Amino acid sequence: MVRGRKIEIVSFLLLQIVVAATAANVTYDHRALVIDGKRKILISGSIHYPRSTPEMWPDLIQKSKDGGLDVIETYVFWNGHEPHKNKYNFEGRYDLVKFVKLVAKAGLYVHLRIGPYACAEWNYGGFPVWLHFIPGIKFRTDNEPFKAEMQRFTAKIVDLMKQERLYASQGGPIILSQVENEYGNVDSSYGAAGKIYMKWSASMALSLDTGVPWNMCQQGDAPDPIINTCNGFYCDQFTPNSNNKPKMWTENWSGWFLGFGDPTPYRPVEDLAFAVAIFYQRSGTFQNYYMYHGGTNFERTSGGPLISTSYDYDAPIDEYGLVRQPKWGHLRDLHKAIKLCEDALLATDPTVTSLGSNLVASEYKTSSGSCAAFLANIGTESDATVTFNGNSYHLPAWSISILPDCKNVAFNTAKINAATESTTFARQALKPNADSSEELGSKWSYIKEPIGISKADAFVKPGLLEQINTTADESDYLWYSLRMDIKGDETFLDEGSKAVLHVQSIGQVVYAFINGKLAGSGNGKQKISLDIPINLVTGKNTIDLLSVTVGLANYGAFFDLIGAGITGPVTLKSAKSGSSIDLSSQQWTYQVGLKGEDTDLGSGDSSEWVSKSPLPTMQPLIWYKTTFDAPSGNSVSSVKSGWYHVPRSWIKPSGNTLVLLEEMGGDPTKISFATKQTGSSLCLTVSQSHPAPVDSWASDLKILNRTSPVLSLKCPVSTHVITSINFASFGTPTGTCGSFSHGRCNGPRSLSIVRKACVGSRSCKVEVSTRVFGDPCRSLAKSLAVEASCS
Repeated sequence: MVRGRKIEIVSFLLLQIVVAATAANVTYDHRALVIDGKRKILISGSIHYPRSTPEMWPDLIQKSKDGGLDVIETYVFWNGHEPHKNKYNFEGRYDLVKFVKLVAKAGLYVHLRIGPYACAEWNYGGFPVWLHFIPGIKFRTDNEPFKAEMQRFTAKIVDLMKQERLYASQGGPIILSQVENEYGNVDSSYGAAGKIYMKWSASMALSLDTGVPWNMCQQGDAPDPIINTCNGFYCDQFTPNSNNKPKMWTENWSGWFLGFGDPTPYRPVEDLAFAVAIFYQRSGTFQNYYMYHGGTNFERTSGGPLISTSYDYDAPIDEYGLVRQPKWGHLRDLHKAIKLCEDALLATDPTVTSLGSNLVASEYKTSSGSCAAFLANIGTESDATVTFNGNSYHLPAWSISILPDCKNVAFNTAKINAATESTTFARQALKPNADSSEELGSKWSYIKEPIGISKADAFVKPGLLEQINTTADESDYLWYSLRMDIKGDETFLDEGSKAVLHVQSIGQVVYAFINGKLAGSGNGKQKISLDIPINLVTGKNTIDLLSVTVGLANYGAFFDLIGAGITGPVTLKSAKSGSSIDLSSQQWTYQVGLKGEDTDLGSGDSSEWVSKSPLPTMQPLIWYKTTFDAPSGNSVSSVKSGWYHVPRSWIKPSGNTLVLLEEMGGDPTKISFATKQTGSSLCLTVSQSHPAPVDSWASDLKILNRTSPVLSLKCPVSTHVITSINFASFGTPTGTCGSFSHGRCNGPRSLSIVRKACVGSRSCKVEVSTRVFGDPCRSLAKSLAVEASCS
């Protein structure tokens, strides 16, 4: 026993020595975060662990590292981890510890944004709805019930990270934590109590003793030593609230979130790269892409209202985990160029010189001889030629050139050296079972959801109830049901005469059924106003209104009080006489949720499924079920009907069950699975004025190849090679990928030269110069445009 105890003590001491040897001291000064006494230029990207699957995490993290990131940033989602008070979930997509450890395994740091308010277009801003029902609570202000719950959960997360030794001070990857989130955008609405709460939040966070700095984003008066940081499309003009704090950018929006029915957001990579470059040019040292991989709002996590299940965000890694080119590649090259400047950027403050109207040079020059420069054309209309240190440089409009040695250009934000890679959705003929020749949809079964009240727990209340207070967000659905008797001598309505049902709701979807038949519907983010022509009959009539939430509000002052549901008025107006009846204060019968939810139809296990023909279609409120085998290959999967991401790890080789609820009326046989694949096409245009590839620079800032720009192609699939060159022109080609055409000037040997260099290889490089192609038009600036196919 004594000997065993000695072994335990020795092992413990060895562990302590290892931890002490790997623990990092993280501080900051006016220029940067300081890790073990050394300032760092840090490039970060947001990946929210619940918006992808654990099976996807390693690949997403590796692609982030390959793209030049140093840090992975994530929120912590309170309602995902504590869906019911004191009942915690840290499994599956919510396995925060596993995610952080995978980031550490890849050699990257973590910025943990605990909040615990997240916003993030996440349901209820990340708050669990049960908070709303705590007596006397008021969110995000000087309110004791709220502060007690916030401190309890924040401490829970910090303690969990400490137990797993995940803070940098313990040898882990977490170098920075965030408390609250964008509170400065709304704190004025909370008055003096808001300021007290903000200061309390900072003090509470510091008391948790993480051993690493804390930040508050969009909080200009964040108290010392909390670092205030910037969020936005551009943060180059941001200044910290103390000369002792570094300039940090916690959210650089790589795109935007998608609302149902809205255009797909898009941010050109040239603009994104410009925003990053000018931030570092103007003394920034930490920048985070929000998002680097957006992912998917699975289950009922979409915020709202009416935010799509896709959280793609036009990010460098798309919703499905594929790199988005040329965005990913252009930013990778930018990161390499910035890192070539790191020593000079961190050693001194810049000398800023005007080179003309909207033309600025920032030079970082040290006494030891290090020198880096950024040349910016912040004009949006015209290209410019500038002289800097005796040399001439061409700057396209709205672009920045980076000179790691103050002489040679390594990168320009407007000149892309990364090829565009096509992606495609390929429909898969999925079979309902391995031995069947039939496709998905040939064997559907169904169950009709009852219209109106069908559950024993329904209840009657006078007046119209607000939805969140009634459902506690346990379901998206709330039935409002009213029975009316129309007598034969009714003066208000004659038998068969028309009336108009007016329904007013504060969101987000309403379906109106009259005597079991769908009469009308509508949707809206904050207000729905419906006027529905209806027919009532002599005798009993039933008005059933189904209110549906599509994500609870997640942003703004007092967003938790916005509410949802049919708050009225609800009126009935005679089409004949014009008189109306207000039904709002009547005795309404309420049902929380659908019967199919209570009987767990989503599992597909019910014995009530009906398989007989014909399959009812184009009818509201029907559950459908079918089975299928996995699609072939390893590409990611999607349900093709509005594109819902189905991760490959969710699909078994055979015997999968698909269950759908059709609300309005549709045909499930029209639904198919598709796999998203990196396509076979590569396209790139490189001009003679492009800088040479940033990879041509050595770590000692010497250019290995100072001659010419290079067009580089590489098939994204490792087993593929370039099989054909569909277009090649050195001269003045026009058009874009898929629609290139020859301009007035074209080198006659362009196609043969590129074919010889590329066909049969996975990758190729072609120098863009007259030495290679000849000079087909001496007086004109020339470019090389190429479209290739891989297989």
